[in-house]
Amino acid sequence: MRDYDEITAFLGDWGPHQKLLFFLLSSCTISNSFYGLNIIFVGDVPEHHCLIPENLNLSEAWRNKTIPLQGAEQQRSKCSRYRLDVIMNLSETFPDPDFLNMSEIEQEPCLDGWEYSKEQYISTIVSEWDLVCNNNWKEPLATSVFFIGMLVGSFSSGILSDRFGRKIVLFGAIALQTIFSMLIVFSPNLEIFCLIMFFRGIGGLANYVAAFILGSELLADSMRIVYSTFGVGVFYAIGYMFLPFVAYFIREWRTLMMTLTLCCLLYIPLWWFIPESPRWLLSKGRVEEAESVIRLMAKKNGVTPPPKIFSELELEYIKNNEVKSVPFAQLLKTCNIRAITIINVLIWMIISMGYYGLSLNVPDLHGDDYLNCFLFGAAEIPANIATWFLLKKFSRRFSISGALFLGGSVLLFIQLIPSDAYQENLSLILIATLTIFAAIAVLFLPETFNTPLPDTIDQMKKVKWFKCTGRTHSN
Repeated sequence: MRDYDEITAFLGDWGPHQKLLFFLLSSCTISNSFYGLNIIFVGDVPEHHCLIPENLNLSEAWRNKTIPLQGAEQQRSKCSRYRLDVIMNLSETFPDPDFLNMSEIEQEPCLDGWEYSKEQYISTIVSEWDLVCNNNWKEPLATSVFFIGMLVGSFSSGILSDRFGRKIVLFGAIALQTIFSMLIVFSPNLEIFCLIMFFRGIGGLANYVAAFILGSELLADSMRIVYSTFGVGVFYAIGYMFLPFVAYFIREWRTLMMTLTLCCLLYIPLWWFIPESPRWLLSKGRVEEAESVIRLMAKKNGVTPPPKIFSELELEYIKNNEVKSVPFAQLLKTCNIRAITIINVLIWMIISMGYYGLSLNVPDLHGDDYLNCFLFGAAEIPANIATWFLLKKFSRRFSISGALFLGGSVLLFIQLIPSDAYQENLSLILIATLTIFAAIAVLFLPETFNTPLPDTIDQMKKVKWFKCTGRTHSN
């Protein structure tokens, strides 16, 4: 039986309809970047110190002295103040506090809350719900809940797209992402905010995976590398650069979230332009629907399809060999597949941790947060161009390994920069070490350059790289 690419060769590789699908599906990933990274601004920590109640009869000189100075740079304490009862008594006796040794006065926590600087933000979730000092662990918790949602989305999106179709999951994920992003604007407290963040994470990852799969199946084999780099990668970077641009002009977190969410309503009309994957339809025995999509693509490309796209033997084979969803356990059953699965999972975990660890670290860098975030996004455009070149010309294993090794080494060399030029961060050393470990682990994967990719588990069993001993499962 001919494979799908051979059957649909008459469509061409880069006709008008493929170009349209390339653009539309790539654009679906724009929202993933600013949904996944908006916590940089939504959850940033403004400059703050203990609130001194306005009704206290204190002079401006005494108010300025009420907050202790700490550190070599003598910055105002963020989490403590001098005891107000003592300050009130002293202010009545000594009008000028400059002649007193303030360090001898007992300190107390911020019993009346905090005062937040409005210089950069009107509000963030930190300033609205006082996620500072003893509660400073709650903002990272909200981010972690979002990534737990992404983990659930990564497991569920593939299963659901195999069951219900790529298009249904893509637009269902966009709807889920958009609805919960609207609801988060009305969060009354952090608990509700975290719950909504969880569902946003599910929708965000499912959207990305479904768009990636659908584009890979709708476009010709020769265009898949271009789609995964110039398409998905560059459009994701565009969304990344769009985020700080919007955040610069909108400094209130609820308004920022609503603005970003409204942008996603532009995806609604795409339902009538993006078809279901004919490959998936054929795998489910839905030949008539698959043929209808193929003929529509031919019409859009201005080519005449053959009278019969599928031969009688092919139709009989398709209808008698409907592909059922493969359980996850199949990825762990045989030695070779198990080793490849485990290594890939570890590598993706390390890459994701490094990527988001660096991206979310923007507020801790020197310089302007908005410019730094924009530059992080802009850097991904040449990175994707380089990725396209490497994937087209060189070994996949050595290309990925080299890129990871380079990235890990750069993070280690950062430690050699004088400490007054950056903020020392132990997490960077951990990320660097794990990235170099991933660079080594990649070398244990089988090479896929100029090699037909397996479509089924049975074909995957024939991929050999590890010399495994023990019993080999035939199923």
